[in-house]
Amino acid sequence: MTSAPLDCLIVGGGPAGLMAAIYLARFRRNVCVVDKGASRAALIPRSHNVPGFVHGLSGADLIARMSAQLDELAVPRVEAEVTALRRHDHGFEASWNGEAHAAATVILASGIVDIHPPFREWRAAVADGLLRYCPVCDAFEATGHRIGVIGPLDRAAGKALFLRGYSHDVTLLAIGQDDERSATSELTEAGIDVVFAPHPHLRRRGGGIEAVIEGGRTLQFDTVYPAMGAEVRSQLAVSLGAEHVGEGNLKVDDHQRTSVSGLYGIGDVVTDLHQISVAFGHAAVAACAIHHSLPRPLA
Repeated sequence: MTSAPLDCLIVGGGPAGLMAAIYLARFRRNVCVVDKGASRAALIPRSHNVPGFVHGLSGADLIARMSAQLDELAVPRVEAEVTALRRHDHGFEASWNGEAHAAATVILASGIVDIHPPFREWRAAVADGLLRYCPVCDAFEATGHRIGVIGPLDRAAGKALFLRGYSHDVTLLAIGQDDERSATSELTEAGIDVVFAPHPHLRRRGGGIEAVIEGGRTLQFDTVYPAMGAEVRSQLAVSLGAEHVGEGNLKVDDHQRTSVSGLYGIGDVVTDLHQISVAFGHAAVAACAIHHSLPRPLA
């Protein structure tokens, strides 16, 4: 071991992990945040779901503000990847940068990685608000737009139907090999145009996004929502035998506890409702549970 044991190791430096660290530091707990600098939230160009910010707040700005708060609380943050997590006599042993570190408890706030559509300029398009991943977050800003939804029909249908409440012009680009045999009348009745396009290509054109499909046909959109799934970064917990659902989301109880004693899951690694407010709630619940599970600190 390279240092004194931590009360809690937090894996992930997005909104969930940083909020948990703020709570635990104010509980006077010895915590450390380890993050490899790939927070999904950092890509948010402007969120209008964060209370108190009337004109919205970028994900990068939110993370910077929360990081500054942790600096005031003297919480160490390490830019690294936790490569292994093992059970230890007094909790856990985590490895990063080739060294082992002990922690009584661990919060996994490592989030997800979106599967992106065939679009070379996806990152710039996200920054410009042309490519959006969360209709719950920002469909309001796409009101009245020409909206494209791209993904296998079973994933994309629900998202397209939700977006139909914001625009009369919604097209679903169905990319699954068997989608043409699975089309539902619900989409047609809702006025959603379903285009079967197993190999579409997206490119920027005229201030929006153009989809090029078989035969050279093109479709123009103001905004495109991918619905292609994501990789849940729960491998550290799964390696310890933590219970999870098929796609990797961890199963937790009302206190954010996984099936592995002392291991907690918060944010996107737990739920498919990818919301900053949900992440904050998870973090507060987990931090309080951890504080009460450890020996009481003395002044």
